[in-house]
Amino acid sequence: MGPPGERDEGWFTRLYTAEYAQIVKYGLRRLADAEASAELAQEVFVIAWRRRREVPDRSLPWLYGVARRLLANQWRSRRAAPDVLPITDADLLLPSSSAGADVTVGVADVQAALAALSELDQEILRLIGWEELTVSEAAKVLGCTRATAAVRLHRARRRLTGAMSDQAVPPARHPVLSTPRREL
Repeated sequence: MGPPGERDEGWFTRLYTAEYAQIVKYGLRRLADAEASAELAQEVFVIAWRRRREVPDRSLPWLYGVARRLLANQWRSRRAAPDVLPITDADLLLPSSSAGADVTVGVADVQAALAALSELDQEILRLIGWEELTVSEAAKVLGCTRATAAVRLHRARRRLTGAMSDQAVPPARHPVLSTPRREL
């Protein structure tokens, strides 16, 4: 995006145009409505403008990190149940073209398994899967090293796989046919 000396209104307009939609999508995946997501995106870009000299050239992970911290601050300040989109409702965000019986069953299974994981496991999987970040970029969002993020991702994937296998339908049991005992 250019050296810090060139971080003027033109730079900010290009940043906003390039990344606004991604930040809104990030918010939609975590908040109850589109309006709240748009407000989150606006707050993120206010901070980006104020701290424009700190914004790296690859700005999207940095912006996701700001959004994540803003959400965490909101949730802590309210101390009540947040207006978070439950992971079980995330299929509402899927494009209508992906609707189908097989897809819905698969999505429902993944959502149920994902809901069984901790918030940190869910977040690393969302950053890699939904936001399509690299492990290094996800580490920046989470505020940890790349190695730590890689370990968290590995463990989260392992736990997700375990949760998916726990949901597997047990084999059908065949009734044992019994005959009444004959008296001897």
